[in-house]
Amino acid sequence: MNLEKLKYPIGSFDCPSNITTEIQQAWFSILEHFPNRLINLVGDLSEAQLNTPYRPEGWTVRQVIHHLYDSHHNSYSRFKWTLTEETPLIKVYDEKAWGDLIDSKNAPIELSLNALTALHAKWVYLLKGLTEADFQKSFIHPEGNEYVTLAENIGIYAWHCNHHYAHIENLLKREGWK
Repeated sequence: MNLEKLKYPIGSFDCPSNITTEIQQAWFSILEHFPNRLINLVGDLSEAQLNTPYRPEGWTVRQVIHHLYDSHHNSYSRFKWTLTEETPLIKVYDEKAWGDLIDSKNAPIELSLNALTALHAKWVYLLKGLTEADFQKSFIHPEGNEYVTLAENIGIYAWHCNHHYAHIENLLKREGWK
């Protein structure tokens, strides 16, 4: 399998030009059910399996799980800033450096799985209470000064769930672990 397919098993995020209510509802559903799907996927893995990279020179399964919490926590904060400030300039973080910290490399996955479960429950609760006008609010991403609406960001994170789920699922299939 080629490296690009290992990096992007479901392809890059392609945002629809018209984000309908039906599309948003599908994205909410992905966010709502993701923690349980992830727990079911990784719950029985051994320490050795958790410490296996999903691709050459990639993160281990453990690092991917901790990255998911770190990334989604940052996104949730971006939603809050965007809902309470006028087009905020968000802070980016060094994902690779965070992934190399001791908690990402060594902490039990249950810490991030439990945190993701709570975070996604709260995030989806927030999303279901927003108005269409709220979804059109945007933040500025400093890398390229790109304006990102909350509607788009929901799609990005629904994709992000499926993207990293596929990383782990594909590894398990390749290794014959599931």
